[in-house]
Amino acid sequence: MDASVIVVGAGPAGLMLAGELRLAGAEVIVLERLPERTGESRGLGLTTRTMEVFDQRGLLSRLGDIETSNQGHFGGLALDFGVLGSAHAAARTVPQSRTEEALEEWARELGADIRRGSELLSFSEGQDSVEARVRGPRGETVLSAAYLVGCDGGRSVVRKTGGFDFPGTAATRELFLADVQGLDLEPHMIGQNVPGGMVIVGPFGDGIHRIIVGERGAPPRRRTEPPSFGEVAAAWRRLMGTDISHGRPVWVSSFSDAARQVTEYRRGRVFLAGDAAHVHLPAGGQGMNTSIQDSVNLGWKLASVVRGTAPTTLLDTYHSERHPVGRRLITNTLAQGLLILNGDEVQPLRDVLSELIGFDEVSRHLAGMVSGVEIRYDVGPGTHPLLGRRMPHLELVGPMGKTSSTELLRASHGVLLDFADDAALRGAASAWSDQVNTLTATPHSLSATSPLRDTAAVLVRPDGHVAWTPESDESLPTALGRWFGPSR
Repeated sequence: MDASVIVVGAGPAGLMLAGELRLAGAEVIVLERLPERTGESRGLGLTTRTMEVFDQRGLLSRLGDIETSNQGHFGGLALDFGVLGSAHAAARTVPQSRTEEALEEWARELGADIRRGSELLSFSEGQDSVEARVRGPRGETVLSAAYLVGCDGGRSVVRKTGGFDFPGTAATRELFLADVQGLDLEPHMIGQNVPGGMVIVGPFGDGIHRIIVGERGAPPRRRTEPPSFGEVAAAWRRLMGTDISHGRPVWVSSFSDAARQVTEYRRGRVFLAGDAAHVHLPAGGQGMNTSIQDSVNLGWKLASVVRGTAPTTLLDTYHSERHPVGRRLITNTLAQGLLILNGDEVQPLRDVLSELIGFDEVSRHLAGMVSGVEIRYDVGPGTHPLLGRRMPHLELVGPMGKTSSTELLRASHGVLLDFADDAALRGAASAWSDQVNTLTATPHSLSATSPLRDTAAVLVRPDGHVAWTPESDESLPTALGRWFGPSR
């Protein structure tokens, strides 16, 4: 075989997956149709959960200076994300282009084979491999791998070729997005609707303004090329009554309110991640972040299987864990779309929701939904509040000095934290020592309300989610076998 895994698409999802696979010891080829990065940035900013994930892999320093904020919104209604209690606030000013550059640099350093100017034409699945027909700089060739993952966006060739069902709601309107220089514009925030539609304006740095323009009743168009800036300026004039046609567009794009999700994230040896698996209105900046988190969930599982340390049934948990996340993403963006894209007729709904957000529990619930912090996977029986949730950042003191739960996850191994110096516990985990690092340590400090306060140990998966505590309804060896394969 040419590689263990072929990843199609070098956007944030594909590059994150490539890095995760290499970190866990799997050979990967990334196919990207475009010969070079475009520099365009549909996605802007990183949610709290993605900041946690990037810190877990030591990636934050690659992004340069980051402006963070706990201020966000749900459908244009203000939310305080500080109620989540995370060690990280959301990043406001990280364009997708910078995220992609950092992820590609990381993946290449780890040994990922990223082939730009290489377009997937078709693929076929055999009993033991997938063969991909590719057109590249030197003509057509056929590559083989154990698995293929489509990270190739909303118009995914992998999804279409693989016959994945993609139900949902069709687009009802088109919106324009443009980064423009040479304009003196006042900020116009989301939720500040204008008669006839929606306009958003925000400074983007270097004299660039990002504008989003959407007219109510503007039918969606099936485009093969981006819209012209003239179309954007004409829509702006109809909504705002002013002329921006003298601006210099850096890039122009369009999007819609279509909402679709595949019925299965895995079909045999073929997987989908990111926009290839789910498309939706880009409300709250969730799309790119959810895509990155899809890849973090899948990467270590695929690597474990191709290394032969875990059974193929582990791969089924990718769908069972991430499909509900995608479904909830679509539900909340549809709800936000009702608030953002409509006019005075939904003002009573905005007023009622604003009143509800005043209650701490509601505010925390919506902030957790938009940020991804609320995600909890089904990792097995048990009632401990951390089971299935992401391990919070925890400062630790152990035999080797000070460390943290975040630092211990850098190598993409499982981690067993023994807080009670339990030799029997460590002995039970020793048969998985090639995949799970065990550390006897003491938390540096715990709040009175910390769910770890009365817990003697915790098993954390390579993606940072808690898989077992002594309060679980299964033994540690059972949990280790579930996530890391048979003992050795």
